[in-house]
Parts: sequence; structure tokens; C-alpha cells
Amino acid sequence: MRNERQVSDAQVQAIPGVVGVNRQSGQYQVIIGNAVSDYYREIMKLGDLAPASAATAAQPVTGNLLDRFTNFISACMSPLIPALIGGGMIKVLLIVLTGLNWLAASSQTYTVLSVLGDAPFYFLPIELAITAAKYFRVNQMMAVMMAGIMIHPSLIALVGAGRPIHVMGLPMTAANYASSVIPILLVVWFMQPFEGLLDRAVPASLKSILKPLVEIFVVALVALFIIGSLGTWAGQGLSFVVRFAQARAAWLAMPLLAAGMPLIVMTGMHWAFAPLFLAASVATPDALIMPAMLASNLAQGAASLAVALRTKHADTRQVATAAAVSALVAGVTEPAMYGVTLKYKRPMIAAMIAGGVAGLYMGLVHLRAFAFAVPSLISLPQFMNARVPSNLINAGIVAAIAIVLSFGLTLLFGGDQVADETPASATPAASSTPAAPAAAVTPEAPLVSATPVTATGAARVTPPVEVYGPMSGTVVPLNEVADPAFQTGMIGAGVAVVPSDGQVVAPFDGVVEMVFETKHAIGLKGDNGVELLIHIGLDTVELNGAPFQAFVHQGQRVARGDLLIQADLAAIRAAGRDVTTPIIVTNTKAFAAISPTTKRQVTPNDVLLTLG
Repeated sequence: MRNERQVSDAQVQAIPGVVGVNRQSGQYQVIIGNAVSDYYREIMKLGDLAPASAATAAQPVTGNLLDRFTNFISACMSPLIPALIGGGMIKVLLIVLTGLNWLAASSQTYTVLSVLGDAPFYFLPIELAITAAKYFRVNQMMAVMMAGIMIHPSLIALVGAGRPIHVMGLPMTAANYASSVIPILLVVWFMQPFEGLLDRAVPASLKSILKPLVEIFVVALVALFIIGSLGTWAGQGLSFVVRFAQARAAWLAMPLLAAGMPLIVMTGMHWAFAPLFLAASVATPDALIMPAMLASNLAQGAASLAVALRTKHADTRQVATAAAVSALVAGVTEPAMYGVTLKYKRPMIAAMIAGGVAGLYMGLVHLRAFAFAVPSLISLPQFMNARVPSNLINAGIVAAIAIVLSFGLTLLFGGDQVADETPASATPAASSTPAAPAAAVTPEAPLVSATPVTATGAARVTPPVEVYGPMSGTVVPLNEVADPAFQTGMIGAGVAVVPSDGQVVAPFDGVVEMVFETKHAIGLKGDNGVELLIHIGLDTVELNGAPFQAFVHQGQRVARGDLLIQADLAAIRAAGRDVTTPIIVTNTKAFAAISPTTKRQVTPNDVLLTLG
């Protein structure tokens, strides 16, 4: 919203049917509840309020700068977490196998497994191009093209040759963008207004040919000459400043570098230090990057471990535990940063403080690394040297400081937040889901929130409460659902089921609060106080009700097991839609904890969710 001061909360709340209002991240959210579909239809009749085009859909431009930045990073990174965790765990496996001499680092098996572990990180720009394109609503394939250009083997070979690079007579800064995060996000951000400009400037008769040509040419050059150069120059400047400070006052440089290492890794600027820490693999001990990364990596892992201990969300616990193992054992911190600490913010702050304190100690004792390896608990021998026996002891002390302090600070200052709140996340990309959460009050989006809510100040529901399965099928965690509106938990906590048949039945006794016009979703309110949304398939609103048959209507009472909707799963799949069905508790805040079943397969006779 451009100017929130023009709106009076009291006047909006006085409108009949409005449950409440909320100001968040530049959006002015008007909360309606289960009648949202009725209001949405009437609002759409008032004018040309069709969804904005991919090129012109604006993102919020107000709100706390740090919150907007971290939420944006989190929104783009969250879908990547499973791939990053998988790659990180493969790297853990390789470290263990080689450490036990069960696998030779020179073997072909090691090489292939290294490819499996490195691929999710090496191709981060391409992965982020997809998620950022959804966030900014730009052409997804064009964004992927830009990422592909930035990590093209020929370009990397030019950079690796070490010679000056000139394009059309202009000098280009040599940089390797593989595994970087911020450069591609800035490139896609630049694409948003540029695509809008092209839409307005290019004649319709030439748009299919001229627009992609101009976009690839201009955006790629901006990426390589301006955006990429800015990141590279920032990295080189940082390298100079840190090295200068390290030579003059290591006790100050090391805590600053160790504390800021997560931010450096996010920008990809840690590659600016490559000549420094790669020298450790030849002859010169590294007293800068490897020690700083040891403190930072272990602090990230410990913070994630504390989150796993305190959270009441099973999905969060699973992600945080795997991320902690990845950071502590393998030194791979991306799953911890993007999946846990940055998402909650306070654990990130705790990890940075712990890294800084550990860095102060290492600066005072002049800790050095004598071999190149990603710093972690298993790779501590890289700090071993027969001529400096105390160095390994000091590395152990640094590790202890980082782990204990980060773990303790996260529990002390972030524990209540993690235990009581659903993980913070950014406003997801546009979704066709009619039950999407509140949207900005602009011509590009509806004025109402589809998230049913309890009345302000309502008492928590008395636990425990059980919700049975509304269908038979395979249970899937929400963070694996391919729709940001559900994946990020913005609508509420819950679980998803990949149905084995098309019957949807009542999971408890209660009342039908809402049957969507397209019959692809239904809202229920149970006698047990649970407000539940069952959304059959993803993007199925676009099927206009064809594969669905409803057997109930709004306001009808139902008993557990009553048939609600019959879905033709074959027809849904034939239309190219995912049949995965999110089952969401829309009044999540009325419960202290919502725990999905541990069963892999469920039927309507099984308890799917336990609420307490």
C-alpha cells in the first residue's frame, strides 16, 4: 500500500463483516474470514481488478528494511532447503567415509558423490532465479536464462584464465557467480521494472521477437557489467579492509569477520577471499578465513540445534536438526542460514554474536589453519601442526565457545519465539489459491484475507483435539508442498495428503463454513473448535469445478465420515495439476501446538492432526 496513513483502522473495522485489520510488510490487510469468496466476487465486479501481469505485479515497498530483506531472502530460499539439506548430508557422508579411510578421495566414486553433494550449491543462481521470478512475478524462463549466463562454463573459463575480459571494447569485471545468492536476486529484481518498460515500449506486433532479444541482451550486460561488478568490487574491498585490519589488529579483525561471515556467504563475496584460503592447501597457513568460518559454521549449527530443541513444530524440528548436522559435521551452513536462523532472525543474531566472541579469542591466540577444508567438527585436524601443538587446542576452544554461546543465546533470547510462533516467512509469490492470506489493498489484488480467524482475544481451545483424515493417501509435510502459500505456513499450520482416491469426508463433527464456487476447496468448523481448510489439489481453482462434485452446502451440519466432495483425480492429473491436498488449521493461533501424524499412509479412520 502506498500510503497507510490514508486509512482509518477504526472505520474499516466498523464495516459489517470485517473481522479485523493488520498492517504488515507494506500491506494493509482486511480480514474477512470464511465469507471471503463472496466478498471477493462482489469486489471484482466493481471494476477491472484482474490480477496484474507477471511483469507489472508490484511488491510491497514499505516496512522495516531489515525485515523486508530477510523475509525476501527467506521466501526465495525456503523452497530450496530440501535440496540444500540433501547436498549437505552427502558432503557429510563423504567426510565420514574419507575420514575412516573407507573411500579414497582420488576414486571415481568420490568424484561422482562430490558432484551429487555440490550440485545444489553450485547451481544456486539457477534455483534462486526460479523462486525469485515467482516472488517478483517476472518471466521465469528468462530469469533462469540470466542465471545460466552467469555460470556458463565458457564465462567461468574466461574468469579462470586470469586475463582481462573485454566485451565490445568495454572492460568487464571477472567474477565467478557459481554458488552465489545476492547477485542473481538483484538481477531478477532489476528484471521486474525492465519487463514492464518493454511491455509498454515494444509494439505488440514485434513483442514476441523483440522483447526477449532486448531483455536477454540488456539484462545480461547489466548483470555482468554493473550488478556483478558491484558485488565483486565489494568483495575485493572487503578483502583489502579485512587483510589490512588483520595485519594491524587481528584481535579486532577476526571477531568482525567471524561475526559477519553469514552475510558474506549470502552475497557470495566469500569467493573474494579464495586466493587467501586456498593458499593454505599449498604452504602458507591461513590465519583469516578458515578460522573465521570455523566459528561461524559451528555457531550456525548450534543455533539450529537449539531451534530443533525448542520448537513445537515437527516440520521445523526436522529441518533444523538436519541443518544443524550439516553445519556442525560438514561445515555446510546454507540449510541452517536459509532454513532456520535467518527465518527466525534471533538465532541468526545469536550465531553472529557467538561467532564474534569466538573470533576475538582466535584473534588473540592467532589461530591458523594449515590445510584447506571446509571448517567443521570433523575437519578440526586442519588446525593441527607438530610445530604449533597449541593451535589444535585453541581450535577446540574456539569450537566450544561458538557452540556453547550460540546454543545458549538462542535458547535464552530466541527460545520463546521459536516455541510459540510459526516460523516467520516472507509474503509468498502470487498463488491461484483462493484461500491465500491477506493481500495488499491495490488494484492488483483482492481487498480481503481468506484466512479464517478467531475473534480477537478468544481463549485457546482446550486440548487435546484430534482431527481425523479427510481422505486416504500418503502424508506429505507442508514444507514439501509446491505452493508458497501453503509451504511457508502463511495460511496456517497443518499437513498435506496425496490422495489415493477422490473421496473427501468430514474429519470431525461440525458445520460447513464454506464451499468454494469451484468446489475445489471447503472450509469446516468443528464442534471441537478447529477451523479447517481442505484444498483439493494445487492450482485447481483454474479447473472451474469440472473434476469436482459437492455433496454438502454452506451452513450444513456434518458428522465425521460424511461425504463432502468427490474429486476425479484422473481428470485433475490430465489437466496437468498436482493432486496434493493441503489440510490447514486456519485458526492455528488458538492452539499451542499442532502435530501431524507420524504415519506415512492414512485413511479416514486415522488421526491426521493432534492439536494441543
